[in-house]
Amino acid sequence: MAASPTNPYSEAGVDTAAGDLAVELMKSSVRATHGPEVLGGVGGFAGLFDASALLGYRRPLLASSTDGVGTKVAIAQAIDKHDTIGQDLVGMVVDDIVVVGAKPLFMTDYIACGKVVPQRIADIVRGIAEACSATGTALVGGETAEHPGLLGPRDYDVAGAATGVVEADAILGAERVQDGDVVLAVQSSGLHSNGYSLVRHIVTGAGISYADTAADFGTTWGEALLEPTRLYTLPLLRLIDALGGGVHALSHVTGGGIAANLARVLPQGTWAEVDRGTWSPSPVFRVLSDIAGSTLESAEGTWNLGIGFLAVIAQDKKDAAIAALAAEGMPAWQVATVGFGARPAGEFEQGAKGVDGGAVRLVGAYSSH
Repeated sequence: MAASPTNPYSEAGVDTAAGDLAVELMKSSVRATHGPEVLGGVGGFAGLFDASALLGYRRPLLASSTDGVGTKVAIAQAIDKHDTIGQDLVGMVVDDIVVVGAKPLFMTDYIACGKVVPQRIADIVRGIAEACSATGTALVGGETAEHPGLLGPRDYDVAGAATGVVEADAILGAERVQDGDVVLAVQSSGLHSNGYSLVRHIVTGAGISYADTAADFGTTWGEALLEPTRLYTLPLLRLIDALGGGVHALSHVTGGGIAANLARVLPQGTWAEVDRGTWSPSPVFRVLSDIAGSTLESAEGTWNLGIGFLAVIAQDKKDAAIAALAAEGMPAWQVATVGFGARPAGEFEQGAKGVDGGAVRLVGAYSSH
């Protein structure tokens, strides 16, 4: 009897059957994000999205964003928990689009791994799909690539890209900001997806295992550090509509911290002093800083320290904005006002990521309550 033919690709470490099974396991989650605008279903070479709805715009501008989750995936791999990383990815990608006032339309994802484990891939994609549904975004396609020899069997990385649309005369940004505008902070859910190289350095240096119980959090360290990124897109879009032009600029507090990200959306020549005394950073930031023997101030360029978004609002809309966000379950508070005149003496952070924007610094001491 002749021997069964071998599959050279399998011998090289790539399991196409496992990839097919992963697709089958994720299909229902992906389909749940599809409205009538999505054509062709799951598995095509390209995702199709019916853009005829854009004909109702006077001058539709497409907004795009791409990002990953960074080294937070190492913690998910360490404790074998993969169902929240997808929400982190959507938060990092889709919440960047709303910064200009755009409504997300669709997203694609990319997962690179050392070995396709179907259930693990399905868990990741299910998290992406659920977060896409929560932000009104269709997940129209993706790719899972097996890279044996480049990544270990348990290793993977995720990335995504999204596209949204905004009316040209409704774009938010520095050109709308006015003297005396109020800067509101919107509370984060924790670390979100930035600064995890520092987090892992602190935890490893302290000899902590991610499986260890963290008394301060009531969970294991791994579970506490995997707290998913808060999704801001739909509440902020509703806020923009409700305030009728009262939202002038938005900033997503990601890499670079509070001052740098606020400076990016302020006009040149303007300044703002963010008052640390208006909030108390959540326990995860304090505990990590204490373990490292450092101060919260030293991490201001790395972590969000409890602020996930900043909104620059017309002064007379401040109370309405805070109330509207509270109704969405998103605590918000005033941290600064925008000044157009001569700024106070001292060092400010000015612009970031290639943007020559306003000048921002944090002042005072963090509240202990």
